[in-house]
Amino acid sequence: MPTPIAFDAAVGRDFIKYARLVAGRGYIHNTLGNIVMRAAHPDFAHGLGYTKHAEISLEEMDESNIVITDVPTSRIVWGSRMTSVGHNLSREILRLRPDINATIHVHDDAMLSLYSSGAPLEFKVLSLDPPFVLGKPVHFVPAHVDVEADVSSVASFIQATNLVVLVGHGLTSLGRNVSEAYHRLNTFTAEVRRVLAAEQHAAVTGTRPAYRAQHEIEEMYRFAERIIYPVRADHVMREEAAQ
Repeated sequence: MPTPIAFDAAVGRDFIKYARLVAGRGYIHNTLGNIVMRAAHPDFAHGLGYTKHAEISLEEMDESNIVITDVPTSRIVWGSRMTSVGHNLSREILRLRPDINATIHVHDDAMLSLYSSGAPLEFKVLSLDPPFVLGKPVHFVPAHVDVEADVSSVASFIQATNLVVLVGHGLTSLGRNVSEAYHRLNTFTAEVRRVLAAEQHAAVTGTRPAYRAQHEIEEMYRFAERIIYPVRADHVMREEAAQ
């Protein structure tokens, strides 16, 4: 006999908590932008996706605006309001990445400014923490590719990244839980703001920003798990290099 689908109040509380945090950071300007959280269910191999329906913002919503959907399809299994087209991308990410249980999608001003300015589509790193927090390289989807309307290309890149930039549109961060997705979102956007400030200052002073070398960044990705979630915090990279 099928297990009834019921709204999990604990998931709902977490959803509203992070909706408020994301809005409080200034990421939300209108009804666009969303969070998706996966919850296990015995009758759904990919679990179920909690998200907000269309036509209301994360800033305005409360628990009554949450709907629950299937993951491989857009079928709404709890609630009645439609989701936005952006939910297609998040569902496909959850379908392809069983290790990921939450996504956050926003339209960040600094990110849109940097990557619409003609700057190379690459994630330059000034500070120490972004590769450790992100865990994998940032993936850029060109502006002419709409991966929300057509998710067919997502499988070609999603295993190798934890943050997707939709150039000229927005970004989607991935996490094993909503907290991790939130940390990755904030880490990426903070570094984008640092890059913008460093480039502006360098242009005025005639200097060059001190970006970290690619081999340093790759080394940081390699140690991300042990730095962010350490068994113990001391000498992690040093001991590995000595082996």
